Amino acid sequence: MSRRVRCSLLGLCLLVGGSGVLHFLVPGPYRRIVPTPLRAHAAAIVAASGACELTCAALLALPRTRRFGATATAALFVAVFPANLQMALDSLHADTPLAVIAWLRLPLQAPLILWALRFRRSSRGVGRERYSR
Repeated sequence: MSRRVRCSLLGLCLLVGGSGVLHFLVPGPYRRIVPTPLRAHAAAIVAASGACELTCAALLALPRTRRFGATATAALFVAVFPANLQMALDSLHADTPLAVIAWLRLPLQAPLILWALRFRRSSRGVGRERYSR
């Protein structure tokens, strides 16, 4: 794996893992963006999604589980889209620059999904490089 790919992988692990940690340290903002029909269970949903993010980061970090971790991370990015949409819809009532950020965040899901899937493809030869030198 090239240095550039390793740095990209580290960045994705830090993004997903860091977000997972924040779900537990500062759950309030995450609870507020749980889609309205699920708000009665916001605390449990935020804890579960934080645990999923931490799990995905760990799976990505390990060569043996990276392929599965990349697929799981892409699925996670799809699964959290409704929360991002809820945040954007809620921002319609706010008159702040955060409203613009909330709406600009929606199209970022596609590159995040592709970023994760990149490691699904690139993990096939990972681990063999060490022994082929």
